[in-house]
Amino acid sequence: MQSTIQALAEPRRREILELICDHEMSAGDIASGFDVTRPAISQHLGVLKEAGLVTERREGTKRFYRARPEGLKELREFLEGFWTFALDQLKREAEIEERKKRGSKN
Repeated sequence: MQSTIQALAEPRRREILELICDHEMSAGDIASGFDVTRPAISQHLGVLKEAGLVTERREGTKRFYRARPEGLKELREFLEGFWTFALDQLKREAEIEERKKRGSKN
């Protein structure tokens, strides 16, 4: 999960993921959408690949990338745990308030 968080910490990498979330793109096409060098984009793609967030397919000399949503599974489960805890806590507090209201009406 640490590599996923580190990969997503860089805004440009998040932009790349958004770009390739629905379809595969070549490294060159990805790079053409940014104001940085192709080697810089290749480095970002390498970090995303290492974190398991993209897949790479080679065709001749070209490399094609696609987002891998399942790479976010562990992080998503971790964050959902906090959401579930917060909802449970909110429910408990609402139930306490409801009991207090009922108690004051008697």
